[in-house]
Amino acid sequence: MLKSSTMRRSVKDKVVVITGASSGIGLSCARAFFNRGARVVLAARSDEKIQTLKKELNDKGEKRVIAVKTDVSVESDCKNLIAAAVETFGGVDILLNNAGVSMRANFADLDLNVIRRLMDVNFWGAVYCTKYAYPYIIASKGSIVGISSVAAVHGMPGRTGYSASKYALEGFLETIRVETLKKGVHVMLVVPGFVSTNIRKAALTADGSVQEESPRDESKMMPPEELARRIIRGIERGKRNITTSWEGRYTPFVNFFFPELVDNLYYNNMKKETNSPLD
Repeated sequence: MLKSSTMRRSVKDKVVVITGASSGIGLSCARAFFNRGARVVLAARSDEKIQTLKKELNDKGEKRVIAVKTDVSVESDCKNLIAAAVETFGGVDILLNNAGVSMRANFADLDLNVIRRLMDVNFWGAVYCTKYAYPYIIASKGSIVGISSVAAVHGMPGRTGYSASKYALEGFLETIRVETLKKGVHVMLVVPGFVSTNIRKAALTADGSVQEESPRDESKMMPPEELARRIIRGIERGKRNITTSWEGRYTPFVNFFFPELVDNLYYNNMKKETNSPLD
């Protein structure tokens, strides 16, 4: 069997399930996969937004999109999502675990329910969806993709719950990769830097309320459309990992030799944010 790094995978006619498809990376991926000829299953908590996106895409003349209201933190919702994909299109070829929520607060001030919420969405949501899509992806020798973060390359101050959930996601999918080593399944982790999406505005604060304003300059970040393009290219080329920022690429190397330097760099970078929670 060819190694995943040497395989070519077309997304045309493939059934792609995308969680968190109502905005940001998920929305851009939905449009990009559709434009490449895939059959797309949209999942998000906002039924109104994904129904609007479904209409936008299907109005192009090819009815290749369905929308399924889904809260990925609810196991039964994830089971229903995959069942709808199978009922409509006959299977699942690609699962894009994209749904996610962030946070910003010092751990000392943090309500622990915030971390539980992040784990439920960022980690358990991926586990639930992968579990129910698993037999179909094995049958099709398909792809499982997880949207991780530089917060899983090194602990990010002010984002304990976010870092923990993304580390957990990576550990889970890396293990799935090894377990399916002889089954032809492709597992890819996407480690973007800062992408211009709504995730920072929707981030949770210490008490669980929504932050509402981004503390960073969104105009300097990668557009989600560019990340969507790289994700599709990574799937087509059977990539194991996609890392889009210098922090993601070089932190492990520098950390091996100068761990205290990396700690200080991460601290100072996050301390520069508007209204940073760091001392």
